[in-house]
Amino acid sequence: MKKNINLIVKSDENSLRVDVFINKREKLISRTRIKNLILKKKLKLNNRIINTPSKKVSKGDILILEIPKPKIPSLKPYDFKLEIIHEDKDLLIINKPSGIIMHPGAGNYDRTIVNALMSYNKNALSTIGDELRPGIVHRIDKDTSGLIVIAKNNETHENLSLQFSKHTITRIYQLLIWGKLRPSSGRIDTFITRSSKNRQMMEVSDSKGKRAITNYKTLEIFENDKTPTLSLVECKLETGRTHQIRVHMKHMGNSILGDNKYKKKYKKLKNIATNLENLIYKLDRQFLHAKTLGFIHPKTNKEMIFSSVLPQDLENILKLLRNTNK
Repeated sequence: MKKNINLIVKSDENSLRVDVFINKREKLISRTRIKNLILKKKLKLNNRIINTPSKKVSKGDILILEIPKPKIPSLKPYDFKLEIIHEDKDLLIINKPSGIIMHPGAGNYDRTIVNALMSYNKNALSTIGDELRPGIVHRIDKDTSGLIVIAKNNETHENLSLQFSKHTITRIYQLLIWGKLRPSSGRIDTFITRSSKNRQMMEVSDSKGKRAITNYKTLEIFENDKTPTLSLVECKLETGRTHQIRVHMKHMGNSILGDNKYKKKYKKLKNIATNLENLIYKLDRQFLHAKTLGFIHPKTNKEMIFSSVLPQDLENILKLLRNTNK
C-alpha cells in the first residue's frame, strides 16, 4: 500500500542534498530509489513538488516523500528450471547458467530469469524496483554464469541494496584469460564509463564515470608447446560496475576467453592440440563465473556465504589444459 514519509530538516543537516538527507534519515531506502522517486515527482518540499535530487535543504524544511503502491508486473511466466542453492522466507540464491538474461528488455520480454521467477512463485518477489525487475537486487551478464541473490520482499530488497551500495557484499569470480597478468596479483582501481564509440560497451577512463575496484590473483598458468598461454584468475570485487571484470581485464591487456565483446585480435594458434582448439573456439560464452557470494542476512543478521562449482563446459577446458600441461 502507499505510504508517506514525513521529515523535518535539523540544523546539522542544513545544505545537504535532498536525496542525501532522505537517505541519511531513512537508511533502508537506497539512494538510487530515493533519486528515482524524486524524479517521478513523489517528493514535496514545503508543500511544493520538486524533481531535483541535488536540491539543497535548509533547517526547518518540511519534506513529504510518497512511497507509491507497488505496481503488479504483467510478466509472462517462463517454464525454466532454476537451480536454487538456498531458499528461505526472505530470499533465494540461484546459480544462473550462461545464455539467459536477468530481466526483460528490448528484444527479450519473456525468456529471462524474472520470467522464470514468475513461474516459480510470482507472489514471493520484492516489488520496489522497476516493474519488469521484481526481486532483482543485482545482475550478472547474459553469458556469465554463477550466483545471484533474489529478494522475496521489499524489506529484504532494501537491506541487500544498501549492502551492495556500501560495497560490503562478497563477490568472487573465476575467469580464464589470454596470456599472463603483470603483476600476477594486484588491485585495479580506475573509473569506468560508457564507451564513446559503442554505447553497448564500457571503457576505462582517467576521470569520467564511476570508480571501479577489482582485486585479482592468478591461480594457475597454462603454457607449453601445445597450449596457448592462458591463466586461471580469481577476481574479488570491491565495486560492481557494468562489465567491470571484462573491462578491467581488457585494460590489463588480457581479455577473457570467449568474450567476443571485449576480445583482442589473436593470430591463428600454431601447434595447439586439436581437442583443446575445438573446445576453445566452440565456447559460446565468456569464461567468467560468479563463484562466491556472501552477505549479512537482512533478517537474521548472520553472515551467509555461498559457493558454486564451474559449469561443465568451463571445467572441461580446465581439465584438458591441466592434462596438456603435465
